[in-house]
Amino acid sequence: MKNLFVIIFLSFSFLTHAVSKEGRSVTGQVEDTDQVAHRQEVYKSVDTLNLTIDIFYTHRSFERENNTAIVFFHGGGWAFGTPSEFFTTCERYARMGIVTFSVDYRLSIDHGQTPNKLISPIECVMDARSAMRWVRENAGKFHIGKNKIVAAGQSAGGHLALCTAMIDEYNEKSDNVSISCRPDAILLFSACVNTVEGWCDRLLADRRNKIWSISPTHNIKGGMPPMIEFHGEYDDQVPIWTVQFFDSAMTKEGNYFEQHTYKGMRHYLGEGNQKYARYFDDGILKLADDFLRKFNLLD
Repeated sequence: MKNLFVIIFLSFSFLTHAVSKEGRSVTGQVEDTDQVAHRQEVYKSVDTLNLTIDIFYTHRSFERENNTAIVFFHGGGWAFGTPSEFFTTCERYARMGIVTFSVDYRLSIDHGQTPNKLISPIECVMDARSAMRWVRENAGKFHIGKNKIVAAGQSAGGHLALCTAMIDEYNEKSDNVSISCRPDAILLFSACVNTVEGWCDRLLADRRNKIWSISPTHNIKGGMPPMIEFHGEYDDQVPIWTVQFFDSAMTKEGNYFEQHTYKGMRHYLGEGNQKYARYFDDGILKLADDFLRKFNLLD
């Protein structure tokens, strides 16, 4: 009789704690509204290639409307990198009530060789703009405020985040351009703000005459969303002076550009911090949090 009671108790315990892929128990109760759910969807198809976007959220955020979204673009010089580099950051912000996304975009590499004849930083820009449009188009599905979508990126990913606001020339033919890809704020980490340099020139190959057209520094205008940039004083990949000039020109046009410079630091501001893929540390993210609060994008 005692053994029978134990079996019944364990069975009941399993039923009340078993959770489906949707994050709900078999009894229909939400088990942990703060637990981060992760799903992946296709945001664009180019020929036979499906480009995906990873989505992170908690069920608590889905119980309310008008959430903020942050769309992350990974670094890697337009030829390397993976969306997974931002997964821990996405999880961090998801726990804070923000719906987060990490974007897979085409890379300018072909079987280990650069450049790719068909894919250049121009295609990367087009993919970034498509991803932002997809997020805004699906804002209702993810309980996001259509005017609360933030773009973020590190290094070349920072360049792509900037291009969603600043470079209007390049859009995928399949995009619904009536949907704005302009973010409402931008987070930048060691961002490339000036593409007129050797590596981008190499990747553009026979389209190198287009290099100016995707350079944020050479396409500055007024009316840009607020931006915050974190940069190392001795960045050996994106020289600090390029960001200083960008800052000056943006401010001259009346844009809000907040710059934080880190003495003695190089390109990877979180060197040794494996939690955030070497990009930054918790101290930097707390400053990013303050920036988001300043513009009513974080409670």
